[in-house]
Amino acid sequence: MANPDRKRIVVIGAGAAGMSCAATLAKHPSKFDITLIDSVSQTGGQATTLPLDSNKYGASWLNDGVQGGSSIFKHTFKFFRDYGYEPHEVKLQVAFGKGSDAFFTNVFPSPLVDEFRAEIKKLGRVMKVIKYALPILGVLPVKVILKLFRFSTEFGNRMLLPLLALFLGTGNQTPNVSCALLERLFQDPAMRLWEYDSEGLMTNLPTMCTFPNLGEFYETWKNDLEIKGVRIHLNTEIEILHRDHDGVVLSLHTPDGEKKEAFDTMVLCTPADESLRLLGRNANWKERWVLGGVKFFDDVTVTHTDATYFNSIFETRVRDSLVSTAPSSSVSPETASKRQEQLSFATKPSTCEKDGWTGFNPMYYTHSYATEQDKIEMGFDCSNYQHQFRQAVGVGNPPLPDEQHIYQTIFLDKSRQDLWTWEDIDETKILGKKWWHQFGHRWQHYARVVPGMMFANSLANKTLFAGAWTMVNMHEIACISGIAAAYRLGASYDHFDDFAQEVFAKYLLVCHGVRYKGESGDKKRV
Repeated sequence: MANPDRKRIVVIGAGAAGMSCAATLAKHPSKFDITLIDSVSQTGGQATTLPLDSNKYGASWLNDGVQGGSSIFKHTFKFFRDYGYEPHEVKLQVAFGKGSDAFFTNVFPSPLVDEFRAEIKKLGRVMKVIKYALPILGVLPVKVILKLFRFSTEFGNRMLLPLLALFLGTGNQTPNVSCALLERLFQDPAMRLWEYDSEGLMTNLPTMCTFPNLGEFYETWKNDLEIKGVRIHLNTEIEILHRDHDGVVLSLHTPDGEKKEAFDTMVLCTPADESLRLLGRNANWKERWVLGGVKFFDDVTVTHTDATYFNSIFETRVRDSLVSTAPSSSVSPETASKRQEQLSFATKPSTCEKDGWTGFNPMYYTHSYATEQDKIEMGFDCSNYQHQFRQAVGVGNPPLPDEQHIYQTIFLDKSRQDLWTWEDIDETKILGKKWWHQFGHRWQHYARVVPGMMFANSLANKTLFAGAWTMVNMHEIACISGIAAAYRLGASYDHFDDFAQEVFAKYLLVCHGVRYKGESGDKKRV
């Protein structure tokens, strides 16, 4: 018999946040009756997989949206492993800029690093100032910090902005990003990718993790949730008919027709602007203020095999003009020795390794537009990055020819298509185009949206919000946000890793105003 005391929870959006929320609630079948709804035909949200011809490209699939993350993605990896899927480590190589006057990499020293050596050292001092003055300086946009501390425009455009844009996913809005994210990128153990080098900016090969076949993973996850009693409605639009202290009434427009359902609480795991649209006149002033502060931009990813185009806009090979010629005496002995090791590695014949490649084989790329140096295009060599391609090549073997590589070029901000070079890609070599509705990590996001989330997340209003947009655009944050919403509703948080619990507790405090006390403690609203 059904338990009439179970709370009826509806989760809108079946991406990482919605699936995490539903999965956490589903661990308590006696407490929750769960419905998960999405307007599209598959779960996973932006985490989609494109089928490939393995005879041509070496692998039969490509994650064409979400591709990977750092080793700190503990909750993401826990969900993977619960269903027998594994992330795979890769030593990350990157290439920024086009031409010797704009190029730098983490693989070997370049003339650009020599040119801006003084400003690289100054950046280290400035990051310490930001760290110790976070409440005051942390919210300021990067462009203000660059001017305030008198960095050159060239250093900002050629080195700092591309670095932030690629790894924070902030694109052409990077000048408006809170400078706290810059400091976190180099110094926060929870976010850090690069070990700051005062003479080279970034000279390590950080360990990243590429994701398993996300299409298969999310389908497996969906099937398991249905077995556990979660009702999943895909291809279903919703309309919020009523919301008050007693609950929420929705109209569900399914492929089989329209029906009304009542729920005790609703979790909106949709982008902020979509959440506001769904709430409509039911939105209160706090929700309008917080969610209305999220600024979105429309970008497009073109997946293709046009090696000629890709090589023309990015630096994909070691060339003499790209390598620093500064004498060893101009740097410290430690740096001189490290530079020799880097050059020896970069110029080796390219061979496949379990966790990457020997030789210079970048995975991430950027280049700036000649007419507007603070605007960029981004790219991926997915064949160098994603593990299934390396597995197909085999350890110790050379990479496949360029023409058999899968590339992605990302064009930012639909309103600036006048800058894009996408018309230069051979149409016959395009495998797919995918539009993204991405939020910009502007400083206003951290002055208005993030600190306001605890007030928008209100059980009194029978509505909670989840998604990466609540903090920073990472798959891991999306997962944590869904778990946090379920926790607020009364689900338990299962401890499996001390670091993961610490990050969860910080998110819960910031976005819900609730201190995590462990399962033996009480949830206390700040």
